[in-house]
Amino acid sequence: MRADRLVATLLFLQTRTRVTVAEVAAELEVSPRTARRDLEALSTAGIPVYAQRGRGGGWSLVGGARTDLTGLNAAEIRALFLLAGPSSATPELRTALRKLVRALPAPLRPGAEAASRAGHTDGTDWSRAEVTAAGPHLDTLRRAVVDGIQVRLGYAGPGKPVGVRTVHPLGIVAKAGRDYLVADTERGLRTFRLSRVASAETTGEPVVRPPGFDLPTVWASFAARLEERLYAATVRARAEPGPGTMALLERLFAGRLRVGPDRPDGWTEIQVDGPTPEVVATQLAGLGSRVEVLDPPEARERLARLAVELAGVYGPPAGLPQ
Repeated sequence: MRADRLVATLLFLQTRTRVTVAEVAAELEVSPRTARRDLEALSTAGIPVYAQRGRGGGWSLVGGARTDLTGLNAAEIRALFLLAGPSSATPELRTALRKLVRALPAPLRPGAEAASRAGHTDGTDWSRAEVTAAGPHLDTLRRAVVDGIQVRLGYAGPGKPVGVRTVHPLGIVAKAGRDYLVADTERGLRTFRLSRVASAETTGEPVVRPPGFDLPTVWASFAARLEERLYAATVRARAEPGPGTMALLERLFAGRLRVGPDRPDGWTEIQVDGPTPEVVATQLAGLGSRVEVLDPPEARERLARLAVELAGVYGPPAGLPQ
């Protein structure tokens, strides 16, 4: 007999004046025989549950007895349901939220239910590409982290074939709509993007956690190193005046763009960060003559070569002399 099912039965009783065996069975998705056995078990265990026979009968809590299993205040409940509500499409989370609602005092239930409906998560970007998918192995890896079990991981790095290795899963981090596994390996702590995981099989062997391991601290260190690489180079340029160009630059580069003062020629000084000058120059190329790269020289060289390459493929525009 499952303890969680008995708790769910008790919480269901708290929400009704009287329930029938059939109602309990339907709510908990069990057979009427199992529902009756659970109700009888609650009574035997000393819970003030009693049955009334005949027409209009059913099972009730004596004197409206209640069990508060939450200890949460109204603000905490709203915060919890706001967080969980947008993701409540999973059966497990829906079940958990239903149980929690039943455990709440009656005056707090409407606010909790309203909070669960107040948000929505769209898992695609504006190009309709999936951005929140973590692949089919998320549940396996979550259980491995919680249970402390090693995993035989099939993983394909960028531009690399799938390789298999045994890892010690230590935590899962969500970053900008993507999930990452943090794990210890033969080469030390590593991160694995879950969308690139090809297979995940638990080995049954226990995880060995590094001494003093703290997931937020380790992730902050990983993120800082990655940001160093992403912001390793700076390209200085001038942008033509007008809100259109600046709005486009801000959309393209966001936090990598720094806007300086207006120049004597009326244009605006800008700086854009990126992994290399060549990469930044290539990203700026689409703005054409609205942005002129000033330095470093390798960024200007990249744009010059790119112009030659494109002219060789497409030729000059119609109407221009050959």
